[in-house]
Amino acid sequence: MNSSVAFERELTQLLPRLRRFAHTLSRNSADADDLTQTCVERALRSRAQWQPGTRLDSWLYRIMRNLWIDTVRARGRKERHEAPEEEAQNIGEDPRGAMDSSLELKRAMNAMERLSDEQREVVALILVEGFGYREVSQMLDLPIGTVSSRLVRGRTALLSMLGVAADG
Repeated sequence: MNSSVAFERELTQLLPRLRRFAHTLSRNSADADDLTQTCVERALRSRAQWQPGTRLDSWLYRIMRNLWIDTVRARGRKERHEAPEEEAQNIGEDPRGAMDSSLELKRAMNAMERLSDEQREVVALILVEGFGYREVSQMLDLPIGTVSSRLVRGRTALLSMLGVAADG
């Protein structure tokens, strides 16, 4: 099979995971969709930089995280110079989609959103996406001890918010 076709096939298979991570970072469905699309576009344009034999998912998560950091910085600059659009963002939202979710999932997602950005991204990559500590350490360019510490603090905070004993 052509390496380009294999790349695109694997990228397509990773889309649900990328979208989930984008939502974890952005905490907003529309922003998650935009972030996922931008990540895929960047990956397709930069596919020559990916090294076959390495994990495509790790490479894509790193691209997405860097794009999100750029987005947050740009928003900060924009907010200093423009009026907020909060009222316009809420017009026409259909609440039925949220009502279809289970109560436990909502509680868990709400708890995830209350974690610090650093804890949330480590919890999402390790507990939700299933990456190992070393992989996350490399993806986020952090010492493995920092990853471990953020995971423990994030997991403890999540369990506390959900009313679950941390030792169980």
